[in-house]
Amino acid sequence: MILYALWAISGLMLEDLDQYDRKILRAVQENGRLSISELSEDVGLTKTPCLTRLRRLEEKGYIRHYKGVLDAAKIRQDYVTFVQVKLTSTTRRHLNAFSDAVQNIPEIQSCHMMSGGYDFLLKIRTRNMRTYRELLGDVLSELPGIAQTSTFPVMETVKDTDDLVVVEAS
Repeated sequence: MILYALWAISGLMLEDLDQYDRKILRAVQENGRLSISELSEDVGLTKTPCLTRLRRLEEKGYIRHYKGVLDAAKIRQDYVTFVQVKLTSTTRRHLNAFSDAVQNIPEIQSCHMMSGGYDFLLKIRTRNMRTYRELLGDVLSELPGIAQTSTFPVMETVKDTDDLVVVEAS
């Protein structure tokens, strides 16, 4: 019931998505460069209704943006570390200051506030251990409110995806 209320408040009702909307979402998630002709053929609609649905999904925020996925190894950014961050305090002011500060560090690919023994989990991508160490010493350690960090270098990436499961209506 609470989940339904959140959808209703945001204006993005799960019930607003029919089978064609879901097919469009799956198709553009797989390939954001499909032409409207290719997309309409994939989902089983003619071009005009398909384009109308696509624009509606974009306007309602189901599709946030389109982008290319780069090969990290080819651009020499394939050294991945996860960093646990513990703050000196978890007041709203300290949490917000840290959250705001990480927005300006491009090497931080994701930042998650966590429960448990530490406050945040960062996914960081750099060129190698040396560049990570420089980032840690010159940038991360200067972030507001950091009490402690623990670094976990990735030995091998087994699965890495941003794809979401587009569920059927219940």
